[in-house]
Amino acid sequence: MRREEKRRERLGREGALNWCSWVGCLVGELHLNRKREKKQREREFNLKEEINHPINPFSKSLSFFSQMTTAGTDHQASENSNCCVWRRKKGIRKKSKSSSSFSSSSSEDLVMEEMKAVSPLMNGINKKEKKNHNSRKKNKCFELLAYKDLPDYMKDNEYILDHYRANWPIKVAFYSLFRWHNETLNIWTHLIGFFVFVGLTAANLIEIPEVADLLGKFTSWSLPMATPGGNASHDSKDFYYRTTASVDLGEMSPSELQVAQWPFFVFLAGSMFCLLTSSICHLFCCHSHRLSLLLLRLDYVGIAVMIVTSFFPPMYYIFQCQPQWQWIYLGGITTMGVFTIINLLTPAFSTSKYRVYRALLFCAMGFSGIIPAIHALILNWNEPRRVATVTYESIMALSYATGTLFYVTRIPERWKPGWFDLAGHSHQIFHVFVIMGALSHYYAALVFIDWRRVVGCPTTNL
Repeated sequence: MRREEKRRERLGREGALNWCSWVGCLVGELHLNRKREKKQREREFNLKEEINHPINPFSKSLSFFSQMTTAGTDHQASENSNCCVWRRKKGIRKKSKSSSSFSSSSSEDLVMEEMKAVSPLMNGINKKEKKNHNSRKKNKCFELLAYKDLPDYMKDNEYILDHYRANWPIKVAFYSLFRWHNETLNIWTHLIGFFVFVGLTAANLIEIPEVADLLGKFTSWSLPMATPGGNASHDSKDFYYRTTASVDLGEMSPSELQVAQWPFFVFLAGSMFCLLTSSICHLFCCHSHRLSLLLLRLDYVGIAVMIVTSFFPPMYYIFQCQPQWQWIYLGGITTMGVFTIINLLTPAFSTSKYRVYRALLFCAMGFSGIIPAIHALILNWNEPRRVATVTYESIMALSYATGTLFYVTRIPERWKPGWFDLAGHSHQIFHVFVIMGALSHYYAALVFIDWRRVVGCPTTNL
């Protein structure tokens, strides 16, 4: 009896085990069926996409590889499930194991062979796609940006909406000198002005008859001067020849030239420094935040230097016979210029928040010349060249004031944002008026030199 009970108990346990094994394998089979259905749907979807959107022919090989790999995996899983069902039969279990291993190894070998055959072609395609991607990325880095896409440190004028450069390398920024963007005219207006003043300086330093004749043509529009014995219109020809003769100071003999020339060349040097620093600032300010701040401060310093050096020719030659007033006025404007430069070099005053403050500093330096101008008129009221010098200096003051007004108010781009992004915005107009004022002051300086050379100073010879 005990033996019979043990046998029934053993059969019961084996039956329970067989039942659990069958249920587990059934669940696994259902899971595999769902997985196969999902793979089939994905294949059908990919086939439809391939029909609607033709792709590279090598992608078919990759699809074939994936299908073969999936088929091998599914076949192996199916054999394992069959092995689970018939695990009690040792012979079938061994046979299923051997068949599954054979099928998986054959599918893997087939996939490896196909991959070896196509891998050189796929490597070439990958290299070509990588190269195209790099070229697209490179071109994208140096594209012109809109105002909204700029980094914060470059957002200065919200009325200029497009064609900005940002975070460009130095070399690429230099080559943008020949590319059209919203800084192109800002660069070239002052760069051309710089070369003009280089030519004027060379014409006054060395004997170049051709250059002197060319400059004589530029002075053909020079304003006439009144003489004691006649009106201004009758003396226009005489003024023209005197002005062109004073251009080439190198042709004068030492006995004829009795005045110092260094104040005149100080003005030319200050003008060239201002124009060159402005062009460099507008050319390379797109490189980085740090370089942009440095160049902006240098640009402001150039403006201050130009204003200060513009005082040297009139103050020196007009008050040459009154040295105390000469040094008072020159010392005063130099002190004001140093104060302005110190403020401009302060990082806090370099931001767009203090644009009006910077403009007021420049205007204060310019209008400080009103007092010495009135003083000079009182001393030389009967001088026949007074009309010409006053006219030239008035044109200079009006040009600087008008340019500063455009710079502060941002007219006309504030009226039509986006219309003047490339040409015609306020900063370009400001540059043009600066060059007009500098040229007007240049011709006034020539009149001062010629007048002092002719009149001289009998009491003091500095």
